[in-house]
Amino acid sequence: MSMIELWGHMGYFAKGIVYTLLIQSVWSISIMVQKWWYLRAAQAQTRKFAPEFSQFLEEDNLNEAINLAENYKKSPVAKVLGGALGEIKPLIQDGSVTVSDINSAERAVEREMLMQIVLLKRGLAMLATTGATAPFVGLLGTTMGVVNAFQGMAAGGGGGIGSIAAGISEALITTAFGLGVAIPAVWGYNYFTTKIDNITAEMTYSSKEMIDYLIKGVSGEFGRSRFTREFNTAAQNAAKSPV
Repeated sequence: MSMIELWGHMGYFAKGIVYTLLIQSVWSISIMVQKWWYLRAAQAQTRKFAPEFSQFLEEDNLNEAINLAENYKKSPVAKVLGGALGEIKPLIQDGSVTVSDINSAERAVEREMLMQIVLLKRGLAMLATTGATAPFVGLLGTTMGVVNAFQGMAAGGGGGIGSIAAGISEALITTAFGLGVAIPAVWGYNYFTTKIDNITAEMTYSSKEMIDYLIKGVSGEFGRSRFTREFNTAAQNAAKSPV
């Protein structure tokens, strides 16, 4: 029998299973397309952001570094580093930054990283659920189809494999459909999990580099940083200059 004929012979329960699997398939595919597009844009922006951000840090140009991070809104790395710099910038400018302030910036990095990881993983639970449950949903339809086939054979009083072959072939369709839905979902889940792990590593590495950069500037009495010393020197020179 053709697929159309098999569909016509399916019972309401089997058709309900197929509709359920179809909904799972459409949902998982939409998540995979959306996630692929988002991660593609995020990685492209990160590749552009990282070298420019490093250059601004080397020049101690915090304003440009923060503005740069705000321009790359789809890059998780930019959001993490920009948020941390935005928190510590007022402390640097008023000359009161200490080691504890840099620790606060490090905690801000960790908070922002947690939020970005949650955002990146959004939708993966649906892919994992589809990959894990779709074969069993299809198997449920197959089981009920086989039961119905044997019940039909018993009611008709017939014997032999030929009398139930059509019923069993109809029942196995739901298992095949369930596997067809689950396999792409599992592939997509594993692919995006690897991508997100790579982005997480990039965020961790970049944030550690920035924190190390700030820590290297902390020295001198009372833990004042070189930014503070430069600020105080500039303020003293301004006070000594004639009006």
